[in-house]
This record gives sequence, structure tokens and C-alpha cells, in this order.
Amino acid sequence: MQDYLTRFPEQQARMAPFAQRISNPAIRWQGANDRPVQIAMISPGGQVSDYWRRNKRSISARLDDIALPYRLDCYFDSPHRPLREQEQLLADILARDPDYLILTLDSRRHRVLIEKLLARGRPKLILQNITTPLKHWQQHQPLLYVGFDHAQGTQQLAARLSQLASPPIHYLMLYGTRGHVSMARGDEFIRQLSDDPRFHLRQRVYTDLDPQKTESAVLQALSDMPEINLIYASTTDIALATTQALKQADNTAGIMVNGWGGGQDELAALQQGELALTVMRMNDDSGVAIAEAIRLDWEGKTELIPGVYSGEFVIVTKDTPRAELERLKAHAFRYSR
Repeated sequence: MQDYLTRFPEQQARMAPFAQRISNPAIRWQGANDRPVQIAMISPGGQVSDYWRRNKRSISARLDDIALPYRLDCYFDSPHRPLREQEQLLADILARDPDYLILTLDSRRHRVLIEKLLARGRPKLILQNITTPLKHWQQHQPLLYVGFDHAQGTQQLAARLSQLASPPIHYLMLYGTRGHVSMARGDEFIRQLSDDPRFHLRQRVYTDLDPQKTESAVLQALSDMPEINLIYASTTDIALATTQALKQADNTAGIMVNGWGGGQDELAALQQGELALTVMRMNDDSGVAIAEAIRLDWEGKTELIPGVYSGEFVIVTKDTPRAELERLKAHAFRYSR
């Protein structure tokens, strides 16, 4: 991100006003064009995390507040679906000729599909859950990269864990699928603590976001390495599957588990003491940013949209007072309650 801002300093001037727009109440649509904006959205299906469902609700609710006529069609996909099927899904969506397409980027094969869309020029693309612009697309960037900076959230988690954990810390790293998110959340955590003599990485496992695979990895690691006292979960699904594995092993004491994202299920597990801490996204910022970007572009004010919008994080722990947690939830889920 810093390299991007250095190369394109004009982006810095766009970011602050756009962030202020997201924090402020919606400004009603006064445009003359009453044709509904056609929006298509592809989200990962089958995940426990409520991030994606809340994102859809917050986009719709903000557009309703703006009173911009629109139609939002949502499709669910899986990163494990064969490439041919993913291409067919895209073809079906493009046949409807939407004005905007919202989707995510994680693996190299997603990148290939997105490059085809960028070259096509329509619909305009909004990439969610990624806040790192790709240099390779310098000449044909999406309308907006939007989400929460995975590396920043990981850095905040690493800093707080270094304060909370009692050394020596022997930890198990649980990734999701191979790709951008695992690198930014998992590899970045390892990098942050690589020079800290108190932290010792014992094993890395890719879980593919499969609860059974996660539970098996945790149980096997505890059997092979009973000294493990920290399990780093790089997603909500992994965190919750890990807590189930610890209950199964009757080993819930003395092992710290983190969450990642701070959705409703994570916060419930946190309050029950099953998670030690999580990095909580101000979740609805992402959906509001998407709605506001569409509104500005539809008004012909594309120059006001920054290339990247990254929402805020807050670290919460099992000891965070309930009143403070409720205050954070009221803001984070202000549109998606």
C-alpha cells in the first residue's frame, strides 16, 4: 500500500474525503437518471464467517438510504469449484450485462478470470476483501479495491499477542487456502514475530477451510507437540473449528486461540472464553464504501473515488468490558444488524 501511495500521491488526497463520506450519514440521491443500477456480486459460499452476508446487507441498506434505484443480484461461489464452472458462472452473469460486478481475489486462477474482465471494460469491477493493488494491472485497474487490510490486522494481532501470551510460546499456524489471504494473515504473522525469541513456530498447516481437516490438524499437533500453547487461526472458520477440537481433546485450558475478523460467532466465542482475542473489523464500512463508490461513479464523479479503501480494525479480548463490546458492535454492524 505504501508503495502504491508513493507511486500515485494523488490517491492520498482522495482517501480522507471518501473515508469521511463513509462515516457520515447518507446523502440522498438527486440525480435525473432513474434507470436502476444493475449490480452483480459473487461471494464465497459455505463459510461460517458472516462477513460476506453482512457485506451484502450493508451495501443494500446504504443504497436504500441514498435512495439510488438499483438491483443487486448475489451469487455464491467456492474457491474449490473447477475453473470451467467458475467461467460458466461469470458467463451467465455477463449475459445479464450488469453495470458493476463485485467479487473477490485470492488465488492465481481468480486473477486470470479478473484480467479477462478488466480487458473487456464492462462491467466495472469492485474487488472486495483485498486492499493491495496489483502492479500488473497498472493500466487497467478495477474501480475500487475494498476491504480490510489483512496485513494491518495481522500486525495488530501480533502486537497484542506478544503482550498477552506467557513465554515461551510454541505455536501452530493454521492457514486457509493457498493464496493472498493466507500470505497476508499467516505469513505476515510469522514475519512479525520471527525475531522475537519468545515465539517458536512448530508447524504450518493448510486447512482449506475444511472444519474436519482443521480439527484433525489440531488434534494431531497436540498429540505430537504437547508443548503448543498458541494456535493461530487465520480465519473465523478455522478459529471456531479449533475451539471444537480443543473441547474434543478436553484441552481448553492453557492454549490461546485467536479469531480473525470479529463477526458475531467470534464475539460470542470470545465472551464465552473460547477465544482469547480477535481483530474486529468495523464490518459495514466495506459495504458502505462499495455503495458510495457506485453512487459517485453513477453520478460521473469517478475522480472522487480512491483506488483503495481499507476499513478500521479494533483488537478485542475476552476481558473487553461488555459495554465497550456492545458499542463497537453497534458501529461495526450499523447496517447489517
